[in-house]
Amino acid sequence: MQSPENAEAMLKIAADAAVSKGGEDLVALNVSEPLPLVDIFLLVTGNSERNVAAIADEVEDRLGEAGHKRVRREGRTEARWVLLDFGDLIVHVFHGEERVYYGLERLWKDCPVVPIELTEAAAESSS
Repeated sequence: MQSPENAEAMLKIAADAAVSKGGEDLVALNVSEPLPLVDIFLLVTGNSERNVAAIADEVEDRLGEAGHKRVRREGRTEARWVLLDFGDLIVHVFHGEERVYYGLERLWKDCPVVPIELTEAAAESSS
C-alpha cells in the first residue's frame, strides 16, 4: 500500500460510519497491487435505496469531518450503487441485488482482505 496508515485510518472511520447506519457485510480489499493509485476498496451493503443513501452520506460526512476530501462521488441519485472516492480509499455502498450482480469480491478475489477494526461503539451497534 502507498500510505497504509492513512488508508487504514480512513477505513476505520468509513466502516464505523457505515455500521452506524445499518451497513452490512463489510469487506475491505487491498487493491494497491493492481490499482497503484488506490489502497483499499470498502464494500458495504444497504437493504434499500434509502439505506444505501444514508450509509453513503454518513461515510462522506464522517470522513469529511476527519479532514479527508472526497475526490468523486457517483450513483447517489439512484442509490443502488454509490461510489465514494477518497483517493487512498474507495467506498462502494451497494443495494444487495447490485452487490450480488456486480460481484466485486469475485472480480478482485486475488486481492488480500484487510481486517476491519470497528470502534467499540460501532461493534456494539452491529451486534
